[in-house]
Amino acid sequence: MSKRDFYEVLGVARGASADEIKKAYRAKAKELHPDRNSDNPNAEAQFKEANEAYEVLKDAEKKAAYDRFGHAAFDGGMGGGRRGGGAGFGGGDFSSAFSDVFDDLFGDFMGQRGGGRRATRGADLRYNLRVTMEDAYNGLQKTINVPTAVACSACDGTGAEGGGEPATCPTCSGMGKVRAQQGFFTVERTCPTCSGMGQIIKNPCQSCGGQGRVEKDRALNVNIPAGVETGTRIRLAGEGEAGMRGGPPGDLYIFVEVVKHDLFERDGVNLYCRVPVSMAKAALGGAIEVPTIDGGRGRVQIPAGSQSGRQMRLRSKGMPALRGGGVGDMFIELAVETPVNLTSRQKELLREFEDMSEDNNPESNTFFSSVKSFWDSMKG
Repeated sequence: MSKRDFYEVLGVARGASADEIKKAYRAKAKELHPDRNSDNPNAEAQFKEANEAYEVLKDAEKKAAYDRFGHAAFDGGMGGGRRGGGAGFGGGDFSSAFSDVFDDLFGDFMGQRGGGRRATRGADLRYNLRVTMEDAYNGLQKTINVPTAVACSACDGTGAEGGGEPATCPTCSGMGKVRAQQGFFTVERTCPTCSGMGQIIKNPCQSCGGQGRVEKDRALNVNIPAGVETGTRIRLAGEGEAGMRGGPPGDLYIFVEVVKHDLFERDGVNLYCRVPVSMAKAALGGAIEVPTIDGGRGRVQIPAGSQSGRQMRLRSKGMPALRGGGVGDMFIELAVETPVNLTSRQKELLREFEDMSEDNNPESNTFFSSVKSFWDSMKG
């Protein structure tokens, strides 16, 4: 079967420039690579065809010969050509052609393209900070000690004794990676000499061992805004771990936890306070004083006949919203308390009260009336 026109194979016009040909080949190589087309039995043959076309069209002399004589310029193929020693898919020139697109195919997986990682960014750090609910209400400034890696002062973070500049790695020429041909594939690995840094330090700093950073506790002043909740995250840019060999520092993230309060329960910006009241106070009604989160006191009027679970609102006595947005409310929930350790006289008075209160317990009367009807229906 006759070969397809090389320009047609790559999808370019005959007058295409070298850059257009290279760009088209890269796109074809990505599209047709066998590793990406395991379900396409024709992918490998098409990939070879694209590689063969590129081997000719990327070379100015071969391209000129092909433009004039077509496939006949190479004695019918790339396998035993007499011009420039062209090679087919299995020939030695394949690796050089394939290396043009190696970075595009695998760059996202193998690391950085181009030069080595001469300076790497420091890691981000996390600090867990516990605050009281009062602190969350008022906001505060707090000094925290963070164990981290900081730039070495002896070498100014370069890792070299006296602050000298690192030398280019002779093994990878500063690329931070080396390539080796293994049959069909070109394999790229991290340079074993510089560990991917692209540079080596001939005279490492004695203080940091060539790392460019040392371990140290840092004292930082942190501003905790009013209204923070458990899970609030505060970012301090550039306050994380120092970078390797002068690289930029990471960030510090402070995760806030508001500890549980003895009196108040929080739900967003609202607060809830469970207040026990005596049976007599709930029955007769009256005023009570309750605490507020700001340390003050609130006065609440209990309606006569109040039951457990009844809620009353104190407006604007809750938590402030983070970064403005108003203040929540405080809800008082009544818990009617049954008296204990009664004296004989108290018991006598309660029995007398019970005998006289048949019409004072509407919920009980309704419940037991429903119970009686239920039992009667079961008998029927």
